[in-house]
Amino acid sequence: MQYLEIKGGKKLSGNVEISGAKNAALPLIAATILSKNSVEISNLPNVVDIKTLIKLLENLGATCEFKDNHCAKINASCINSTKATYDIVRKMRASILVLGPLLARFGHCEVSLPGGCAIGARPIDLHLSALEKMGATIEIKDGYVIANAKDGLKGAMISFDKITVTGTENIVMAASLAHGKTTIINAAKEPEVVALCKILDSNGVKIDGIGTDELVIHGTNGKLLDINSIKVIPDRIEAGTYLCAGAITNSKISITNCEPKHLGAVIAKLQEMGFEFEISGDKITILPADKIKPVEIITSEYPGFPTDMQAQFMAICTVANGTSLIDERLFENRFMHASELNRMGADIKLNGNVATIKGIKNLNGADVMATDLRASSALVLAALVANGATKVHRIYHLDRGYENLEGKLKALGADILRGDE
Repeated sequence: MQYLEIKGGKKLSGNVEISGAKNAALPLIAATILSKNSVEISNLPNVVDIKTLIKLLENLGATCEFKDNHCAKINASCINSTKATYDIVRKMRASILVLGPLLARFGHCEVSLPGGCAIGARPIDLHLSALEKMGATIEIKDGYVIANAKDGLKGAMISFDKITVTGTENIVMAASLAHGKTTIINAAKEPEVVALCKILDSNGVKIDGIGTDELVIHGTNGKLLDINSIKVIPDRIEAGTYLCAGAITNSKISITNCEPKHLGAVIAKLQEMGFEFEISGDKITILPADKIKPVEIITSEYPGFPTDMQAQFMAICTVANGTSLIDERLFENRFMHASELNRMGADIKLNGNVATIKGIKNLNGADVMATDLRASSALVLAALVANGATKVHRIYHLDRGYENLEGKLKALGADILRGDE
């Protein structure tokens, strides 16, 4: 097992190039199941989750050829198994994204119940009830979802009780090959969902309402798609994390290969905290603040403040001038980083889903434990300004979603190294 050791107190400067979005790439990889041809996907982030899902497709019989670390050609036309086994799926919740396309294409699949970060219950009941409305029979047996639709899925009216990103993506893919028209009410509007819909819409599946909370997918009646080359959109969460690195160290840094319009809520909150920005094309530069002001944050679905940025902002709040409040509305167990930040001297008190963070002058280096992907990045951010050295353990969480984090931070001037336990 590996760890990161960070010696705090260094000002940062320079430029970071943002990688492709993991959360956009994963459904696009799953969507290759719908294609009759090989699909080249570029701007893939070189992270563990991508390799995990590609390994899952290979286990199903697909082939994958990596042209380099960021471009893969996937041929899912040769899939000869529809069972996604536990040993792969347990590593990553997003593996459930193969459920919709496998069922739509083959009329049968068995997918292990998913694993992943322990940030709270993220049930897949919304996925399953939607597929049942499309004519599937669903059985949970021995830890597997066993789904059947021997005559193919049928278009239906789906109304999600709550917004679900992976649920929306799964049903959009399932509906792409279905017989007839599927309408999804209360669909997720995240950029990653929009990217998937745009790809499908430009490759043979007519989708109305892209970017809104009501999607209408006109199925192909079982006809497989001919998907052209795909380029993954930039990772807005990675971009936001590096902006937070500039903020917590009160440094001027730039990020490139990003999409500023995807970062509206993040930039707005950093502006509330006293930071200014220069934005031009795909480049964002954060400028130092006179003082870091406290802030109030409520997480919500896009275009609101993303839950995946909550932990990083909590790290900044630990050194803000005043008391901040963070209300986590999406996941009930996503404050596990708070106790680790308190080990570094932070003053964070939790009351249910609300965290009160009283800013202090100095954090201190300590041994801390990563508990999930975004919590890990929060600990790294805190370590950048802590007195002395901090060791962040269990960084396999980080490697699931951040490409070359220590290399990119080192290029900005951080004192950071990776070691083996």
